[in-house]
Amino acid sequence: MFMGEFEHSIDAKGRLIVPAKFREQLGVEFVVTKGLDGCLYGYPLSEWSKVEEKFRENGSMDKDSRKFARFFFGGAATCEVDKQGRILIPGTLREFAGLKKDVVFAGNLNRIEIWDKEEWAKVSSFDDMEEVAEHLSQLGLSI
Repeated sequence: MFMGEFEHSIDAKGRLIVPAKFREQLGVEFVVTKGLDGCLYGYPLSEWSKVEEKFRENGSMDKDSRKFARFFFGGAATCEVDKQGRILIPGTLREFAGLKKDVVFAGNLNRIEIWDKEEWAKVSSFDDMEEVAEHLSQLGLSI
């Protein structure tokens, strides 16, 4: 399980140090793709396989499934961690997520999220958490 929040900087070539705490779980090679809310998702290969399988099982007859698959799988890239613990984020993914210099890695259960620091500040204010928690409890999710 991925958890925690870490800040790093992306260099001019698009290289980004992966937090040591996440590197072990992600492995030497993992998948980065377009995520929701303007971030990137990173999946260990084992988790990526599970996501692929779910889409294969559901087929592609549904228009929304096809559209989401194009977004999610079409934007995916395999990233390899180099000896310095860095990955190269492809330009299209950096552009999608608006990654400039300062980046936040956030753990989110079976994946990591990669955010531009300014965007992360906007989405992580959590001012409405009481309301969100109430809605989740109505769905049967409580802590």
